[in-house]
Amino acid sequence: MQQSKEEFLAKVNAVSKNTLMETLEIEMVDYGDNFLVARMPVSPKVHQPDGVLHGGATAALAESVGSFASHLFTDIENYFVRGLEITANHLKSVTDGYVYAKATFLHKGRTTQLLDIRVTDEADNLVSICRLSTISLPKKK
Repeated sequence: MQQSKEEFLAKVNAVSKNTLMETLEIEMVDYGDNFLVARMPVSPKVHQPDGVLHGGATAALAESVGSFASHLFTDIENYFVRGLEITANHLKSVTDGYVYAKATFLHKGRTTQLLDIRVTDEADNLVSICRLSTISLPKKK
């Protein structure tokens, strides 16, 4: 029996316990053949001192969803995934609500992957554009 999207996302989110993703309340909320979407609440715990979303929290959201996407589309029985590089261009400030990060593959190679991650607010305004490169390395047996 194939699991539903809700069951799959619940299983994916369960592995985030006791991690940075749990601390920042990042949760995976949607996926498809070539993408994964996560959301994070914008509250004082992810603000800069002047009350807007911290760019580092945005980068953590982007790296989390991008790395998770690479894990989901990799043979994790035989390989593990690590981030190589992340860039983030912040375009708009957010003070509250949720931000959503959609990671889409630009390159899905056997060894390296490149993801485009667009972070938007609840009104679908573009907040940040991020790029993440990851590498899949064989597990030692």
